[in-house]
Amino acid sequence: MQEPAITPDLIEAHGLKPDEYELILEIIGREPTFTELGIFSAMWNEHCSYKSSKKWLRTLPTDGPQVICGPGENAGIVDIGDGDAVVFKMESHNHPSYIEPYQGAATGVGGILRDVFTMGARPVAAMNSLSFGETSHPKTRRLVNGVVEGIGGYGNCFGVPTVGGEVRFHPAYNGNCLVNAFAAGLAKTDGIFYSAASGVGMPVVYLGAKTGRDGVGGATMASAEFDDTIEEKRPTVQVGDPFTEKRLMEATLELMQTGAVISIQDMGAAGLTCSAVEMGDKGKLGVKLNLEDVPQREENMTAYEMMLSESQERMLMVLKPELEAEARAVFEKWDLDFAIVGETIAEDRFLIMHNGEVKADLPLSPLSGRAPEYDRPWVETPAAAAMDDVPQIDPVDGLRALISSPNYAGKQWVYEQYDTMVMADTQRAPGLGAGIIRVHGTDKKLAFTSDVTPRYVRANPFEGGKQAVAEAWRNLCAVGAKPLATTDNLNFGNPEKPEIMGQFVGAIKGIGAAVAALDMPIVSGNVSLYNETDGSAILPTPTIGAVGLIAAGEEPITGTARDGHVALVIGETTGHLGQSALLAEVFNREDGDAPHVDLDAEKATGEFIRANRDLIKACTDLSDGGLALAAFEMAETAGVGVHLDSDDTAFLFGEDQARYLIACNFDQAEALMVAAGKAGVHIETVGRFTGDTVRFGASEAPLSELADIFRSAFAGAVA
Repeated sequence: MQEPAITPDLIEAHGLKPDEYELILEIIGREPTFTELGIFSAMWNEHCSYKSSKKWLRTLPTDGPQVICGPGENAGIVDIGDGDAVVFKMESHNHPSYIEPYQGAATGVGGILRDVFTMGARPVAAMNSLSFGETSHPKTRRLVNGVVEGIGGYGNCFGVPTVGGEVRFHPAYNGNCLVNAFAAGLAKTDGIFYSAASGVGMPVVYLGAKTGRDGVGGATMASAEFDDTIEEKRPTVQVGDPFTEKRLMEATLELMQTGAVISIQDMGAAGLTCSAVEMGDKGKLGVKLNLEDVPQREENMTAYEMMLSESQERMLMVLKPELEAEARAVFEKWDLDFAIVGETIAEDRFLIMHNGEVKADLPLSPLSGRAPEYDRPWVETPAAAAMDDVPQIDPVDGLRALISSPNYAGKQWVYEQYDTMVMADTQRAPGLGAGIIRVHGTDKKLAFTSDVTPRYVRANPFEGGKQAVAEAWRNLCAVGAKPLATTDNLNFGNPEKPEIMGQFVGAIKGIGAAVAALDMPIVSGNVSLYNETDGSAILPTPTIGAVGLIAAGEEPITGTARDGHVALVIGETTGHLGQSALLAEVFNREDGDAPHVDLDAEKATGEFIRANRDLIKACTDLSDGGLALAAFEMAETAGVGVHLDSDDTAFLFGEDQARYLIACNFDQAEALMVAAGKAGVHIETVGRFTGDTVRFGASEAPLSELADIFRSAFAGAVA
């Protein structure tokens, strides 16, 4: 087949700027072949090289005594004691999910699961963070239904419980939905596998499903804005098969027990190219591949297509040659392809052969190490203008408006489509705050949460970045878990625009300050840029996934309110309404500043909750919707009414941070008052749980009426 000529248009179509192409010419000293151009495009796009974000990612705290492996591998690893480790990461599949929602979301789940079991961990929990446009937008309903079906279809068939997540709607996502997928697995600290190749002349082995033409150029597509050619990008979306992935996981974990694995890497973004280059680069070795040996499911595939295919359920491994027979037997047992497709070489060289013909011959290390790195110009986000006064409203009417919105209505329609109990270790399913699973065969438990409030980040990227981490901290503390570490999924618009880059920089600074203060280092993550359509960007959405530990002998806080329980608020309330849910849903306003996050107060209130868990029957953090929404949700879950003493709009709906709502008996409330006084933590009684109505001051409505609205509004908007 005649390869196309390298023209400026072809270079641009591969997402490479003219100066980047000049750097390629400087590195190799000649014009690249078509396959080589594709390889550089795959390795140097934003999705794989982090060329706009590297400078700032390096500023994030990533170390701590609990950290076994920080960023740079397939997933982060944290020690949870007794020779056990939790392996976790969050990653985006935004662009593919907008183009083809079912397969985009499904393969996002598949990819993040592979990142975990490639490290030697068995996946035990999944979460997702989803952002969509207005429910009235013509594409939103199809996107929501397709994405949720895709997540459930893949995760349920694979057999991993979905234990948490979040769903939001905003006009800024009309042209770019966000699908952020999280997975966590368990491994033994002495059974962790890494991706750095070692040893010259070692076999490079292809594992898993066959290679097809699906997903060719997917990573490059994910590194560009959308325009009116979006439908032409459908072939760049991968197609997933969860049953093959389940077999691949079992075969991979079994293979690891044979001692045959030197290094192993998931074939994710940029497929065979990225996995081979990363393994070689980390081991300071070259790699030679013979593409005719790659298992293929389509005829007449070219070297370009094989190197850039993102077909799913595939891995690349460097193998101990003396154990080839044992390794092959494992994969043949699981009816999966096992093919030696190349070898490691001493030279710094990436040599691609196809039917005896050289298709690419490149220095390997520059593909990774000399990828462009930009210090993008940025401007600080202007301080938010002073907010106009918010009128007093009937508080129950305000609550009714919140729970009628798909943003704050119950999400049962979503999580009831997911298997939340498979593996039989789920201790707390979605819908109640942080999800909890038992560490199988032990008395330890892990808690998981995913958090961000994008409107805060847009108004004040620094405080919004801090708040995403702080809310994750609170959600873990609210169930009695000690926060261990975080993963981030940084979703922003076009970084070439100084105002967008300013949002990114501000959020990174806020996240860095918060994870340092709260001892929750970032151990893995993902950056998703160019989330724009026709020049209109999403809200800045730096999602934080966090993991906490409930140690053996400790009980989680998972009870519910009961009739007669006292309602207490831990932390100070000033009534901050800037950028609040009340403003957005009731008054259609998005003005004012984000709430300030006092990290010392966050630490103090969180530690107070954990230290006094024995006195607390039910607990939730206060965030979107403030006290009013939190009290209603606690009451609705328990099936008991709640009466709050105040009817003040700011007190009920303000979104001050570092606060928790607690339900407990009267004598426990007294003991908490004493303990809070000694700890220097603010505490106040705000009402009680009783009866069958929701009453704020003198305003009242039947709990059953509000519960019906809460449980039906989401499905009514999207089903």
